[in-house]
Amino acid sequence: MLLSRPTLTLKLAFLMITTIAQCNPPEEPIRCSTNFTNCTITNSYGAFPDRSICLAAEVAYPSSEEDLVSLVAKGTQANRKMRVATRYSHSIPKLVCPEGNDGLIISTENLNRIIEIDKDNMLITLESGVTLRQLIDEAAKSGLVLPYTPYWWGLTIGGMLGTGAHGSTLWGKGSAIHDYVVRMRIVTPGRPEEGYAKVRTLEENSESDSDMNAAKVSLGVLGVISQVTLRMQPLFKRSITFVTQNDTDLSDQVVTFGRQHEFADMIWYPSQKQVVYRIDDRVSTNVSGNGLWDHPGFRAIPSLVLLILRSTEEGQEARGDVFGKCIGGKLTINTLTNGAYGLTNDGIIFKGYPVVGYQNRLQASGGCLKGHKDAELTACSWDPQVKGLFFHQTTFSIDLSKAKDFIQDVQKLVSIAPRSLCGVDLYNGILMRYVTSSKAYLGKQEDSLDFDITYYRSKDPKIPRLFEDVLEEIEQMAVFKYGGLPHWGKNRNVAFEGAIKKYKKGREFLKVKKKFDSLGLFSSEWTDQILGLKSGLSMFKDGCALEGLCVCSLDIHCAPQNGYLCRPGKVFEEARVCTLV
Repeated sequence: MLLSRPTLTLKLAFLMITTIAQCNPPEEPIRCSTNFTNCTITNSYGAFPDRSICLAAEVAYPSSEEDLVSLVAKGTQANRKMRVATRYSHSIPKLVCPEGNDGLIISTENLNRIIEIDKDNMLITLESGVTLRQLIDEAAKSGLVLPYTPYWWGLTIGGMLGTGAHGSTLWGKGSAIHDYVVRMRIVTPGRPEEGYAKVRTLEENSESDSDMNAAKVSLGVLGVISQVTLRMQPLFKRSITFVTQNDTDLSDQVVTFGRQHEFADMIWYPSQKQVVYRIDDRVSTNVSGNGLWDHPGFRAIPSLVLLILRSTEEGQEARGDVFGKCIGGKLTINTLTNGAYGLTNDGIIFKGYPVVGYQNRLQASGGCLKGHKDAELTACSWDPQVKGLFFHQTTFSIDLSKAKDFIQDVQKLVSIAPRSLCGVDLYNGILMRYVTSSKAYLGKQEDSLDFDITYYRSKDPKIPRLFEDVLEEIEQMAVFKYGGLPHWGKNRNVAFEGAIKKYKKGREFLKVKKKFDSLGLFSSEWTDQILGLKSGLSMFKDGCALEGLCVCSLDIHCAPQNGYLCRPGKVFEEARVCTLV
């Protein structure tokens, strides 16, 4: 069968992606016009949900706890707003933004030391700016590992604790990084007699246990985390096999599958009616294999390829080319499946399942962070320095007891609009990970299934995307019908509406916040809004629903000029979505 030009272009692009070996790491997210003053800050993707520019009067790069204490003391004495930023700034919401334009940004980029590795007690103490890649590499040298982590290298310890980042498991203490914290040092504002700054040491199962449960998932509103001590495990091996099946019985499988396999997760392609199950368990270190995971989506990609991919999708959106998106989605799935999602048996070639290897080589990846600048010939696929992918992410956790019904509702929606989620397939489908309940006040309330959905975002906020209504309905269904909890580091504004009321210990968190920072110096308008302390989270204006800044109530919240009007959902009729009429 002859392939169309766009399909041939996509096939060439994917072949290039799988062979590229160069890289061009992302730029610093903070930029200042004069040394470290008159600054702006953004995220890794170059745009916050409301596309605003966040300003700050100054940025500081402390390299020790003493530096932190000095900075916080000066900020407190001056009654100055402060926020903490990480090296790569991967949170999509405006968590890093200080309020107003005269605030201070405290970057943890230089707080990047491993302080101590206690191999006998399996503990590692590190500064909050240490990246996940650095933690994995250094711990493995001493024969230690974290059992569960996010899949992307470019997160910092402080950032992961601030947003409740996690991997996937229902076993043991669960998949959230914060549930392996046994000790923490955090610098907070202090009283004048304390020198305007205070170093608080929090320990698990101590008198500070309630403070620790607040600080484990902090949103950065309690102060600056200086040091963290994590409970590790001896280095072990895993055996991974990806199996593709029809999604007919997915809703019946989700609970049992997570209980059967320690590192289970699923990738769901609803429009293709397929699901890829990760059969992933520990095995004896005597089992042969030195497997490696280098996910294609996290590799350095030629900028030309990114340009082709983005331009192709923009053209499909402009033409309403649903079939082109579905063809591209199938090509994406086939390419990833045939390439074992970046797994190799020896670090070079994929020879077949199972792939067996040590945990430190299989738990996360991020090839586009390695190496030196190459004049932007390559980049991470989302890097705003080049014309690459530009997307929304909607990520939420639904109680396992409700996951079956939610999945069935999504399937009903797809049966009404069969090609509506082909665009999601272009971004590797819906990633489904397991998360256990946590003592952290802003952690998961019950054992849950986390749904991570990435999809096209227009460069023009007034232009709707294909099947705008379907993804809006899924988002509202998850958040409002099923009480889904938002991932604190992802999502559009809609997902955070009323979120704090879903946390049983939300008020306890706010008490600790008041205790640590009574003046709210580490808070901002955005954090006050998502914590329910201020209104204004939903921003009602022309086109606001297209960007997830509101749930539409009027047609002008959609794109009436393009035929998109505010209408009820197809399955969840209480939803209000922008529908092409």
